[in-house]
Amino acid sequence: MSKIDAADDQESDDGAESTGPSRTIHPFSKNGKNPSNAISNAKYNPITFLPIILYEQFKFFINLYFLLVALSQIVPALRIGYLSSYVLPLAFVLFVTMSKEALDDLARRRRDAESNKEAYEVLGKAEFVRSRDLKVGDLIVINKDQRVPADVILLKSSEATGESFIRTDQLDGETDWKLRIACPLTQSLPDNLLSNISITATPPAKTIHQFLGRLQLDSANLPLSIDNTMWANTVLASGHAIGCIIYTGSETRQAMNTSKARGKTGLLELEINSLSKILCICVFLLSLLLVGLSGFHGQWYVSIFRFLVLFSSIIPVSLRVNLDLGKSVYAYLIEHDKAIPETIVRTSTIPEDLGRIEYLLTDKTGTLTQNDMELKKIHVGTVSYAGEAMDEVSAYVSGEGQNTRSRRDIGVRVRDLVFALAVCHNVTPVYENGESSYQAASPDEIAIVKWTETVGLTLAKRDRQSILLTYAGSKAGQRLEILQIFPFSSETKRMGIVVRDVEKDEITFFEKGADSIMGRIVQKNDWLEEETGNMAREGLRTLVIGRKKLTTEAYNVFLEKYTAASLTLKDRDGEMQRVVAEYLEKDLDLLGLTGVEDKLQENVKPSLELLRNAGIKIWMLTGDKVETARCVAVSAKLVPRGQYIHTIAGLNRSELAFDQLDYLRSKGDCCLLIDGESLALFLSNYEKEFIEVAVTLPAVIACRCSPTQKAEVAKLIKNFTKKRVCCIGDGGNDVSMIQAADVGVGIVGKEGKQASLAADFSILQFCYLTKLLVWHGRNSYKQSAKLAQFIIHRGLIISVAQAVYSMQSGFEPIALYQGLLLVGYATIYTMMPVFSLVLDRDVDEDVAELYPELYKELTEGRSLSYLTFFVWVLISVYQGAMIQGLASLFVGLDYESFMNMVAVGFTAILLNELLMVAMEIITWNRIMIACELVTFTAYVASIPFLTDYYDLSYFLTGSFWWQTAAATGASLVPIWLVKVIKRRVRPPTYAKVRQR
Repeated sequence: MSKIDAADDQESDDGAESTGPSRTIHPFSKNGKNPSNAISNAKYNPITFLPIILYEQFKFFINLYFLLVALSQIVPALRIGYLSSYVLPLAFVLFVTMSKEALDDLARRRRDAESNKEAYEVLGKAEFVRSRDLKVGDLIVINKDQRVPADVILLKSSEATGESFIRTDQLDGETDWKLRIACPLTQSLPDNLLSNISITATPPAKTIHQFLGRLQLDSANLPLSIDNTMWANTVLASGHAIGCIIYTGSETRQAMNTSKARGKTGLLELEINSLSKILCICVFLLSLLLVGLSGFHGQWYVSIFRFLVLFSSIIPVSLRVNLDLGKSVYAYLIEHDKAIPETIVRTSTIPEDLGRIEYLLTDKTGTLTQNDMELKKIHVGTVSYAGEAMDEVSAYVSGEGQNTRSRRDIGVRVRDLVFALAVCHNVTPVYENGESSYQAASPDEIAIVKWTETVGLTLAKRDRQSILLTYAGSKAGQRLEILQIFPFSSETKRMGIVVRDVEKDEITFFEKGADSIMGRIVQKNDWLEEETGNMAREGLRTLVIGRKKLTTEAYNVFLEKYTAASLTLKDRDGEMQRVVAEYLEKDLDLLGLTGVEDKLQENVKPSLELLRNAGIKIWMLTGDKVETARCVAVSAKLVPRGQYIHTIAGLNRSELAFDQLDYLRSKGDCCLLIDGESLALFLSNYEKEFIEVAVTLPAVIACRCSPTQKAEVAKLIKNFTKKRVCCIGDGGNDVSMIQAADVGVGIVGKEGKQASLAADFSILQFCYLTKLLVWHGRNSYKQSAKLAQFIIHRGLIISVAQAVYSMQSGFEPIALYQGLLLVGYATIYTMMPVFSLVLDRDVDEDVAELYPELYKELTEGRSLSYLTFFVWVLISVYQGAMIQGLASLFVGLDYESFMNMVAVGFTAILLNELLMVAMEIITWNRIMIACELVTFTAYVASIPFLTDYYDLSYFLTGSFWWQTAAATGASLVPIWLVKVIKRRVRPPTYAKVRQR
């Protein structure tokens, strides 16, 4: 078995999700059948559009119910009135939905077309080739700032060293530049000879951080790794490059990692769905009751079906489309709020849930803090330096101020530490337009390298083979050859580098990392543990730096073992790490300790205080040390000063864990600080008992947490409490937590956009969250609740009028309102005023933020509950019965008077709805006023065209006007009086604060 074939097996074993056999690619040749490189994010095509849309709509009970009602009108025995009365409302809803989906899909197709038409230079072809027409094996030229159109192997770079930088933020969300290296066999090869190569690659896989392959040229073979790749949708950040396409279309890493976002259903929709089922039961029972009162004579079952059709408006077909349009309005208002610029709504189905949050889980670094690092303190064993004392460090680096032996000793230690910090990193200096900057994956590393520059030791140049350092005031530089780099990972929690001083021919191994790991690697000492604790209490992130000088013989022995380990195919990374541990990571000289400060985000303190006062329980989940987490929690006012913080750390015995639970039950007012090890013990042994106690505490801080633990905690709180959980973070390690939440919020941070892209809502700063919840969440939930109940009321009142008329006419299923009256009632006659309720506001924005306690009421769900639902049902029954009863009393029930009774009853119902909307509005605006006036005008203007339903001459009599006014007044005045009295006796909370 070849190495690449064995690698296929390894990738499959490692869960890389490889598919199919490995492939060999020859430039300018047909390389088998591969997917088209055309990008297609369209949801539909001309054939599937209609079937998919219809399925998506009729899987909902309400729409399916109305479809069955409309189809029943084809049967003559079940037909009631005009077919249009039942078909047009459903058709209107479907038309709105289909139009929205079609426009969204056309927008996706336009974006796809722009990418697919992008032209690329292909070696061997006279004309540029569109992105969609590129094939596996094509040799393409990619220029600076150009998108990489497919997965390619980098063959040549414009840089003599073969180095190229790419931006991967659209692939993995990380904003730092990534270094890629052209294959040494092809870097110096003329373009016309590139056709002689062949590339063997592992099958397509999801993993974006792994790749195994080889490149063959004549008899030479060279292994290929992730460093030689440029994945589709990354961007070339420097120079130009030539690459060979190995995967296209659906087989690219970008496509294989693109998955449809899971649909989220808001709590309000679930509540409305329950109410819809109650309405359905009411329709059936009402139909059964009326047929029962008539005595079940003849074909009574046909009468039941006819009544079901007559009362179908009780279940409002327009409810879903109105709520969906309301969500679009809320999303627009959020995205165009100038106080929270660049906020993006990525999931528009859950804005109401922003007003129902009871638990907030937040990351620390980059979320509560700025992820803007600054080295604040160093410690070299006997002395520490911070603030103005850093001037002494600069003096030591320059060789000044060392006139005594003790100061010379300290100067040596300081210089050794500064030198190690300037060397041990993955930072690359970048020069553009005469300005220099640093690129690295970690803000910590950039902060440290910037600090070494301020004290006199500058990273002037770095490439794959060497590092050039320069001292302040000196033109000469110190060149170091890079022999090995051991990158930082969340598993190892350390980073190392082996370098050779070119001038002195000395080999040195430097390593830095977390104190919990480095404490076992460096030589024994009596100060490290104490000083790391001191720095952590100051809120500083600590790094321990060690050094080991190597002889040439020792390094060669290590290199031999390390190379052998790198060629193994089973547990390669583990074998390589074991060699490093055995030959390098023993008895390192402890050079010193650094403390890096991560400043708090702007307005974090007032934001956290406001959210706490709003009744939201806040959990901070971080990977930092216990003391650092404690310090940040107190300084950010996540925990009020003076409040007791109960700490659980290093717990590894289940019997002790149970004792801790008993203590927490007895101290319910304390905050909990727990580390990842102890948390894992609780979750594996006492999951239910732990979460039962933890959710009652005012605040919980979990430190040393893994991404998996963060997501697990979010799911536990959701499942145990059944409350809405919001998770917020800014890094790739927060994605699992964000996706596990009911509402995920991502911050666009220095670590990239990965969290932002995976979230339901994307914001720039943590403080924006308060407005998102307290203001936009409030409005979205309260107005959607009001809108839903009013639409239900609108359907109920006309159905009650129908029921009263059916009883008046001897329990016959005869339609009272039909045709254009029924269609117009749910659309042009009432839709605009009712929908304008989404723009209502019960309090001003400054009041909502001044009294965050108002938010607590939202989480109790009082705006839409079984109580409020049945109140609206009673109002609808009263008003419908009163209007129809008075209309029939005033005009009569005989055949000649039917059209006049319809005119009085329908006009009164319409006026009742317009005035009920006016009674419900708390804060008027121009749009609401316009909706009321335009709707009333539209009804008056349409009367001359309703001769099939009205006797127009009756509108000119005084009887019509006083009868309509009396019916409308009788239905409205008692309801209005009850509202006024209730407001005086038990005013709502929002009314109290508005009066202050």
